[in-house]
Amino acid sequence: MRSSLAPGIKLITSFSRDSWYRGFILVLTFLFYTAYHLSRKPISIVKSELHRNCSTVIRPAHLNVSDNETWCDWAPFDQDNYKTLFGAVDNSFLVAYAIGMFISGIFGERLPLRYYLSCGMLLSGLFTALFGLGFYWNIHSLWYYAFVQAMNGLVQTTGWPSVVTCVGNWFGKGKRGLIMGVWNSHTSVGNILGSLIAGVFVSSAWGMSFIVPGIIIACTGVLCFFFLVEKPEDVNCSLPQHHGDGGEEEPLIHNPSNPEEIFSSPGSSTPQPAGDEPEAISFLGALRIPGVLEFSFCLLFAKLVSYTFLYWLPLYISNVANFDSKSAGDMSTLFDVGGIVGGIMAGLVSDYTGGRATTCFVMLIVAAPMLFLYNHVGQNGLGTTIGMLLVCGALVNGPYALITTAVSADLGTHESLQGNAKALSTVTAIIDGTGSIGAALGPLLAGLISPSGWNNVFYMLITADVLACLLLSRLVFKEVRGWCGPGARHRGFKEI
Repeated sequence: MRSSLAPGIKLITSFSRDSWYRGFILVLTFLFYTAYHLSRKPISIVKSELHRNCSTVIRPAHLNVSDNETWCDWAPFDQDNYKTLFGAVDNSFLVAYAIGMFISGIFGERLPLRYYLSCGMLLSGLFTALFGLGFYWNIHSLWYYAFVQAMNGLVQTTGWPSVVTCVGNWFGKGKRGLIMGVWNSHTSVGNILGSLIAGVFVSSAWGMSFIVPGIIIACTGVLCFFFLVEKPEDVNCSLPQHHGDGGEEEPLIHNPSNPEEIFSSPGSSTPQPAGDEPEAISFLGALRIPGVLEFSFCLLFAKLVSYTFLYWLPLYISNVANFDSKSAGDMSTLFDVGGIVGGIMAGLVSDYTGGRATTCFVMLIVAAPMLFLYNHVGQNGLGTTIGMLLVCGALVNGPYALITTAVSADLGTHESLQGNAKALSTVTAIIDGTGSIGAALGPLLAGLISPSGWNNVFYMLITADVLACLLLSRLVFKEVRGWCGPGARHRGFKEI
């Protein structure tokens, strides 16, 4: 009598060949963008080490200095205007990132994604490490750190359009919000890992807080070169369905009659692309896709808030709650933990309701009073701090995650494109590039405003949240009208 298959083999063979490839691409791109964010985070952790309260630091006996107030600081950040200098370094990265993003999407549509992404990660590893080498080379020039950050910002624009395009190629419309909500947790996971890794070295040798993340992202670049598959047709997998109310063309789970099927080619049953390769869409053509402009400008203000927290939250916690550099960095990771939950919830709710804009609108409007509460009562006890960081992280990062993933993929495969999927990278770059302008403005404004008090910084963030809501009002009205009208089942982007 034939013995039954082992439970583990049954599980493996219950997934189709397409499912294995899709899962593999999802995990691989998750690792790639985790590495991108991991390499961005150290600067926010190291700030509180570059400029410290030297009166609380024990001075080594062999150190003979005349200035007792700034002897433990790292020049040029030992000046009274250190917050402005930090803002300049942050903006070197963010302005270059915003400018480069608009160009990157155009290249991403026309170059092989595997080469483009691999080169971007290798170069990003180089420039991240160069910032940390300033510690060992004893460099005290603001121009050096600003230049390295600017170059890093430029090469990091290779990441987002490429990974979103790759995931969009593999996954269709069905449950895209949930899938990408879970997948987009790479942003928060990268921030958390970057904070923890930087925190290990920040008090002893802050240069390693950059060098180690630089090595990690360079290694993922090598991994990308050897394993990334850009499109399903490259390995004879079935194409996903981007439109319609139905699900995927092939179920994610089925029971193949032969276990070897998961490693074999589907053969003639796999749909093949017909006709010539479509031309990449123009920049102006992408702007004319319904909803692109509204979501782009909404993301500008949403990302302004998110990146202000990314770059300034550890310093805020250190100054207001009097934590040391490592503890403030560790505490700031709770904001990103909340961001993971917020991104998943935003994707799940928007899939169920069909209302991407409405989901973002509700989360943004609730985030405004929560930011006010965090600034006024967020430091009243450890429990309150943890709770407020988690809630604010979910409400701030949820809309940001939804717009940069599911919304970008939906618009990049919009019905008006008539099946031309070559707009995905350009649309993603336009949306994220516009958002990156806000990402550049937020930390800069925080650096200029914070000397007048942290309260004013939070008022600026609350104003940005309200403006983001207003920019979505037309789309929210369309979605609500679609739910209440006779064509209620045709929700989401078909109504835009």
